[in-house]
Amino acid sequence: MEKGIALAQLLLEGNQEVSWELIEEERKANRDSLYIYESIFTAAMRHIGYLWETNNITVADEHLASSTCDFLLARYLWQQKRDHHINSIGKKAMFLCVENEQHYLGLKMTSQLFSEAGWETRFHGPNLPLEYVKKAAEEWKPDAICISFSILYHAEHLEPYIKELEKLPNRPAIIVGGRLLEKYEFARHGSDRTMFMKNLEGVKIWLDRHPHGVKTSVGY
Repeated sequence: MEKGIALAQLLLEGNQEVSWELIEEERKANRDSLYIYESIFTAAMRHIGYLWETNNITVADEHLASSTCDFLLARYLWQQKRDHHINSIGKKAMFLCVENEQHYLGLKMTSQLFSEAGWETRFHGPNLPLEYVKKAAEEWKPDAICISFSILYHAEHLEPYIKELEKLPNRPAIIVGGRLLEKYEFARHGSDRTMFMKNLEGVKIWLDRHPHGVKTSVGY
């Protein structure tokens, strides 16, 4: 938690290099990606969220911190791929936030866990309307589609997204995530095939159980 708060301050300053030095210290201490994402990056952004909610920072401060965090995450994945030989498992996953949802850093960490597990990924980021999700999925035929939201009233988008994406002919695994899943129950918005992941640890456990991807002909 202390490292997370330290990183939060550096992110608020937009200090990319010193922020990276902090991350490098954790890498050199043989911390795995799950620990770095959860205990460093996520802890930092949650602290920044708390500061914003209590009016201790401005929207501009929060945006600077988020953009700096985005840069660090991209650099982290690049470094991981450079330092470790990652074998492709021949499976594909796409990642997106529901319409109007702008918070995407947790989703980006999820996509990077998939990348490190050998999946080919496409990160579509925030605010992707369903019609464009369907078109992209029909053309690319991913084995898994990961959907994220962080604002409670955006949950109203879940059911139509899940219903339409589960109809895709290649039957991708549908995974829903977001920080609210630790506080609220959203299963009613999905089917028995929908997986709701409360945190990155749940994602990592699922990936470890599917080292060769998912059997899309069966469905989950």
